[in-house]
Amino acid sequence: MGLMLAIRKRFGFILKLFFKKDKMRIGIYGPPNAGKTTLANRILRDWTGDVIGSPSDVPHETRRAKLREGVKIEVDGKSLTIDIVDTPGLATKIDFHEFLKYGMDEEEAKRRAKEATEGVIEAIKWLDDLDGVLLVMDATEDPFTQVNVTIVGNMEARNLPLLIVANKIDLPNASPARIKSAFPQHPVVPISALKGINIDSLYKAMAERFG
Repeated sequence: MGLMLAIRKRFGFILKLFFKKDKMRIGIYGPPNAGKTTLANRILRDWTGDVIGSPSDVPHETRRAKLREGVKIEVDGKSLTIDIVDTPGLATKIDFHEFLKYGMDEEEAKRRAKEATEGVIEAIKWLDDLDGVLLVMDATEDPFTQVNVTIVGNMEARNLPLLIVANKIDLPNASPARIKSAFPQHPVVPISALKGINIDSLYKAMAERFG
C-alpha cells in the first residue's frame, strides 16, 4: 500500500499529462478568512445558481471539507468540468482564546478549536485526491506567512497545478503585487470574490491551468 502511494505521488503528474480527465477535482485552500467559501459560492452562483456554504467573520467557520461535483465552466470556447472542494482554513496554531473574542463561552471556544484542528488535518488529507488547487490569499495582508509558504511548499512537493487567487482587491489597502512578488513561480489572479471583480479573468486562468 505504501509503495503504491509513493509511486502515485512520484509519477502522478506525468500520468496526468498523458491521461487527461473528463473532470478535474479542484481544492480551494488558504488561511482562515481569506475568502475561500466566498469564492466557492461565487463560482457556484455563476455556473449553477447554487452556493456551498455561509461565509463568516469568525475564523474557521468552515471546519469540514465540502464537495460540489460536476460544475461546468465555459470561457473563450473552452469547457472545464470540475468538482469543487471547499476546505477548512489552514493554520499552524489554533488557540481557543481566539474564539473568545467573538462572544463564545470557554466550552464552545474549545470545541470550535478542536473542530478547526480536525479540519486542518482533513484539508491536508484531501490533497491526495485533487487534480489542482486554487490557493486563496488575502491581498490586504502580508503574503510572507508561515501558513502560505507551507501550503505552497506542500502543493509543489505533490506536483499539484496551483493557481493563486489574490482576493479582496475591492479593499483600498489591497496589494496583489505583493503576492506576485512573494510567489513569482506561480500564476496570480487578482479578484474580489465578494464583488465579482475580475472574476472572468479567474475563469480564463482556470481553463488554461486545469483544462
